[in-house]
Amino acid sequence: MLINQAKKMGSMYALTGSRKMENGIVVFWNEKDTAKSESFNYAELIEMKMNALDLLGDPKSYAIDLQSRTIVMKK
Repeated sequence: MLINQAKKMGSMYALTGSRKMENGIVVFWNEKDTAKSESFNYAELIEMKMNALDLLGDPKSYAIDLQSRTIVMKK
């Protein structure tokens, strides 16, 4: 099931972008017409088995689960 960028599905939101930071990656999504962001350091991304280059190159293929504070690939 694909997650619509503008719609909330449970606690999951489709990512709209990502940007490299000094110690990790910041991801962006829209929540109730408001742009939100969360940063993850590289250790957290490795723990989630997340490929940082893929996340930077194609962030719209991912979603963020706010309850568990994890990034997941959309299916």
